[in-house]
Amino acid sequence: MLEDKNLKPILIKAKIITAEEFSTYKKEATRKDLALIDYLLQNKIATEEMLYETLAKFYNLPFLNLKNETIRKDILEIIPEPIAATHQIVAFDQNDTELKIACLEPDDLETFEFIKKKVESELKLFLTTPSAMREILKQYHKGLDAEFAQITKEEEIKAKEEAGGDVNKLKELAADLPIIKIVDTLLEYAIFESASDIHIEPQEKNVIVRYRVDGILRDVMSLPKKSLPGIVARIKILANLKLDEHRAPQDGRFKIQTSDYKISFRVSIIPVFDGEKIVMRLLNESTQILTLEQLGFQQQALEKIKANIIKPHGMVLVTGPTGSGKTTTLYTILNLLNKPGVNITTIEDPIEYHMARVNQSQVNPKIGYTFAAGLRAFLRQDPNIIMVGEIRDNETADIAINAAMTGHLVLSTLHTNDAATALPRLLDMKIEPFLIASTTNVIIAQRLVRKICKNCIVSYNLTAEAERDLEKQFDLADLKKVMEKNGLIKTAKDSLTSLLFYKGKGCKQCDNTGYKGRVGIYEVLDIDQEIGEMIVKKASAEEINNQAKTKGMISIWQDGFIKAKNGITTIEEILRVTKE
Repeated sequence: MLEDKNLKPILIKAKIITAEEFSTYKKEATRKDLALIDYLLQNKIATEEMLYETLAKFYNLPFLNLKNETIRKDILEIIPEPIAATHQIVAFDQNDTELKIACLEPDDLETFEFIKKKVESELKLFLTTPSAMREILKQYHKGLDAEFAQITKEEEIKAKEEAGGDVNKLKELAADLPIIKIVDTLLEYAIFESASDIHIEPQEKNVIVRYRVDGILRDVMSLPKKSLPGIVARIKILANLKLDEHRAPQDGRFKIQTSDYKISFRVSIIPVFDGEKIVMRLLNESTQILTLEQLGFQQQALEKIKANIIKPHGMVLVTGPTGSGKTTTLYTILNLLNKPGVNITTIEDPIEYHMARVNQSQVNPKIGYTFAAGLRAFLRQDPNIIMVGEIRDNETADIAINAAMTGHLVLSTLHTNDAATALPRLLDMKIEPFLIASTTNVIIAQRLVRKICKNCIVSYNLTAEAERDLEKQFDLADLKKVMEKNGLIKTAKDSLTSLLFYKGKGCKQCDNTGYKGRVGIYEVLDIDQEIGEMIVKKASAEEINNQAKTKGMISIWQDGFIKAKNGITTIEEILRVTKE
């Protein structure tokens, strides 16, 4: 908003930072190619509200955080959406003499003059925050039902089911304006809802559209069945797939980029009884990589991870089911290790995030370029650190272990339920026990749980009956020892009914779910000498787990309970992801 040099006197006068700190942060921001204001916010040196209140004082403007406000549609639309989105400016109130406007750029005089002439009214300017502006801009979008009522009028969609395998007819169908509008709207709303997946599922008489938001699938729309051929054809064209192939699965991808976001869509189409089912995975390429702290690791687990990733060789494994955030954890670790003095090479399927100075390679089984083949080639590329998207077979496991043994740090993922089970899994892949013990540094097991919506969070006490029900699912005596050690309970003999837990009531901000966003719950198994000896003796996963617990390892569900006690998630979420 302001040039960095103009920010300096404002921030120093407001005592947000000192002159020395300004120089330090400015250098860091330049190194990371960030505006200073973004650097301060990302590193939590100042809160968004504090910064923009300070800037409002400097401009002699009133400050207003409109984050949770609902603006009347007729007032909001006084400024058309393209202008509002481009210039970050919205109308939020009006009286006989003036129009009240919230903005981020008080110097944008040309736009203000244009609006003033258009509405023939005086403008009263307010400064708001970028996050509030993002929320307000979402209010331009009608509900999906209203949007589709307009574009799926019976006479508008051409029913061309007779198109069959005729490529020209399918192309014509995909270019039909209502079909383009339907697909564009589905994609746009998925981005605004922060969905991770879009499911388009043909039924006998209609087409169901579902979004996965915060890990949960929910119905968002039902479309007429005759729209299906056009939607499938349109998405196939976007993803560069064969239009006339209806009997075999197809995979592709495409990208949507605007000034606000850069989203990559991974498309999978399979034949089903009533047509073709489409699933699109959304990957936000403009997402900032988080820190380990932001991912939700407890202090003790953090120390174990940081100690193990700075070792010059060995293996760091992240385990958990599909969609549990394993790749995000690996990228976060890579980001910490990504320095000019090391050569990092990755082999992935697919490449989910692009990282500067990291050599990322995509597997292609059609030409024999598998994880194992890529790994072999990497060893001739003088790498220090290798990331393998997933260890799926004996061959990949064998090469990865050998790479870890010969002076490389190898990061990878496995599909197991907990950290200790990863060790027998490697034994199943015909890896010698002594090799597993000598090369594995640390194993991180994880799940993703939904976070309580901060806008509608309420506290409550567990009832004695609820505690008895939990006792059937979890070892509460063990949990209480962990909670006592972490200062969350006075003694391990206390009842959980004396503690406050939290949940979301449900509000407009979270679509009445009570949840917004997700966070990880983890267990971190440090492979020390004693556990190494147990691996060599082929100890069971349960024995290794028990030994790790005696050394202070917090299990996934215990980490979840600590987060539930701290108001981050709910007990119901811990049950959902660990016991279902």
